[in-house]
Amino acid sequence: MRKKLYEVIFESNTRAGKIFDIFLLWIIITSVFLVFLESIPELSLYHKKLFYYAEWSVTVLFTIEYLLRIYVAPKPWKYIMSFGGLIDFLSIAPTYIDLLVPGYHYLLVVRIFRLLRVFRVLKLARYIKESEILYAALKSSFHKISVFFIAVITIVITMGTIMYVAEGGENGFESIPQSIYWAVVTVTTVGYGDIVPKTFAGKLIASLSMIIGYAIIAVPTGIITVEISRAGSTGKKCNNCGNTNPNEALYCFKCGNKI
Repeated sequence: MRKKLYEVIFESNTRAGKIFDIFLLWIIITSVFLVFLESIPELSLYHKKLFYYAEWSVTVLFTIEYLLRIYVAPKPWKYIMSFGGLIDFLSIAPTYIDLLVPGYHYLLVVRIFRLLRVFRVLKLARYIKESEILYAALKSSFHKISVFFIAVITIVITMGTIMYVAEGGENGFESIPQSIYWAVVTVTTVGYGDIVPKTFAGKLIASLSMIIGYAIIAVPTGIITVEISRAGSTGKKCNNCGNTNPNEALYCFKCGNKI
């Protein structure tokens, strides 16, 4: 029985596994949609009981799923501490925390915990095959992206400091952190316009920052695109369970065995 449950819950290449995954997909989408609807004051006020019972129904289903995954997993503790296990826990925890923290003065805290139900949307990645390729690509490009972000942070700090010296407090650049905020907004091409340089030197620095922003915006896109292409080109078969993994994967996505 445990082996059959494992095939249904953890494997999607069987008919029962596919039905289970599709069922959970719709439950996840429905539950996240209910969280959005519940945040609308008019709907929350007039359909309070409906949202309450719907939320508990979904929570019970996810709790059963979570407990079954722990029961059938070859290494339960490994599953509990994995990314998927933590997401599964976060998807049910807020509703139970709501019961444990009663009282009007704790209402704000409860509301914050209830917002964690949105994490259920992260459960979708488990049932989308292409997410494995994306995960492998992001993992492979992590170091390159990290170096890129360090370079961007260096540019932003430098530009912000120079702008602080050039403009001064009278034009809105009251401190170096305030100037760095302006540099982040400018280099990322967002441009809120709440702080604007007035001097010729400041405008020159701003123009240079915007050009740099456009120049570097394509760098992470190019890195990740190349890694996705590599990850999706060929696959590695796991010697332990036979599952096909992306080319750049170091561990099997199914059983966790090293490839």
